[in-house]
Amino acid sequence: MRVSVAIETRRAVKVFDPEHRMTQAEIDRLLGLAMLAPTAFNIQNWRFVLVTDPALRQRVREVAWNQAQVTDASLLIVLTADVKAWEKEPQRYWRLAAQPVQELMVSAIDQYYRGREQTQRDEAMRSCGIAAQTLMLAAQEMGYDSCPMDGFDFDAVARLIHLPSDHAIAMFVVVGKALKPAHPRGGPLTSDEVVIHNHF
Repeated sequence: MRVSVAIETRRAVKVFDPEHRMTQAEIDRLLGLAMLAPTAFNIQNWRFVLVTDPALRQRVREVAWNQAQVTDASLLIVLTADVKAWEKEPQRYWRLAAQPVQELMVSAIDQYYRGREQTQRDEAMRSCGIAAQTLMLAAQEMGYDSCPMDGFDFDAVARLIHLPSDHAIAMFVVVGKALKPAHPRGGPLTSDEVVIHNHF
């Protein structure tokens, strides 16, 4: 499937086949593609929490406005980020680069993030957003449907998945087989409203 077709056909599906199961090979392929999503300084700060336990998924659903896709989709992924990934052995992010490049990048990482908590969190959200779109487009190519979600109690989900204190939840992405197509597009804005040339 062409990337443009995946972009045009991807929709936020709400009704999934609860009987469908993805194979482990499919899940591995999907996550492998998601892990190619770019991150600043290559810090790879996303962490993909796969919620597979049925009882836990039901508890997550209860704190997610009882949205059926949480339990019915084949895969529930809680996109989280290690907000402090920048300081956890940063040399490993550049271990395959030449020594001068390693030294330059590790130093740059420290200078950019140290003492800048808001920047660290902003970077986490940007990274997870890019990874989420990568997940959804990869799923579309693989013949699956998806839905990005933020309609849930973030604190409650953090407790349910035992989120470490230096991590943050960005969103959910569910993946599976649609039982019903998404509703027609609600009213896309025109490019005149959203494309600004040079300045507002």
